[in-house]
Amino acid sequence: QVQLVESGGGSVQAGDSLRLSCVASGSIFSINIMGWYRQAPGKQRELVAAVTSGGTTNYADSVKGRFTISRDNDKNMVYLQMNSLKPEDTAVYYCNAKEVVTMLLRTSRDDYWGQGTQVTVSS
Repeated sequence: QVQLVESGGGSVQAGDSLRLSCVASGSIFSINIMGWYRQAPGKQRELVAAVTSGGTTNYADSVKGRFTISRDNDKNMVYLQMNSLKPEDTAVYYCNAKEVVTMLLRTSRDDYWGQGTQVTVSS
């Protein structure tokens, strides 16, 4: 099993910055893709940013130029630096791991999720 735990959410003013962190634990040899999703009230969960183990990144258009995703493969951690936050960034942010290779060197087809961390941006 794989567990993901996020930290770093909070309440800030528009224009402020926050840094989210997520650590993965369990029977992990490597993780191909780690990412961040968010879900605002009444809306579907959406991809914010993702990064492969090789460092290739992908961002939602709405956060390009403001958010930066990074990861530490040795620590199985992923980070999301969020700058110039806007009220529309308010959501619960979820850490995600895909294509997890277990210690048995088998690639899991499951998606793994953290419990979520609230980010609230006020104007």
